[in-house]
Amino acid sequence: FPGLEHFHTMRVNQPSGWYYTSTALRELCDIWDKHGSGILNVHGATGDMVFLGTRTEELEPCFEALTAGWDIGGSGSAMRSPSCCLGMSRCEWACYDTMEACYQLTQEFQFDLHRPSFPYKYKLKFSGCPNDCVAAVARSDMSMIGVWKDDIRIDQSAVAAYAGGELKPRGGGANVDKIDIKADVTDLCPT
Repeated sequence: FPGLEHFHTMRVNQPSGWYYTSTALRELCDIWDKHGSGILNVHGATGDMVFLGTRTEELEPCFEALTAGWDIGGSGSAMRSPSCCLGMSRCEWACYDTMEACYQLTQEFQFDLHRPSFPYKYKLKFSGCPNDCVAAVARSDMSMIGVWKDDIRIDQSAVAAYAGGELKPRGGGANVDKIDIKADVTDLCPT
């Protein structure tokens, strides 16, 4: 990036669940092509889209362009942008609505995302189930993880049909005619 003395980085808060439409991506890319280097990082742990490289005089015009439906994310010693898994929108294991929880707390802490009021960065992450696809335990200061709070429900007739070979293992996606309880279950148990 030429003129490194003016190199600024901006973050744009991700939509809940990290869902972007192609129209939204084009809009963000057009804004950044006009006001910055055109280089993006879309793989951060928070899900924020990171705009890399702009000059000081382009900051305000870029902020103005982004007010059309976008919000600037947090960085530095501040509340970081909360992050969540896809939750109930795509996952059968989600035990609560992660996207709604993430949205509500993002709104609640909006001031702290923009104006550093914490002595150190602070991250919130929401995982809908103990699979923790968003790495909340490893990558946040406060993780909200969904857990099942009811009796475990097992369809014993389906288990018997599966073990008996009536139902194809792995949904029929492998060349296995029948499950081998010892090899596929017992031998794999770590306890």
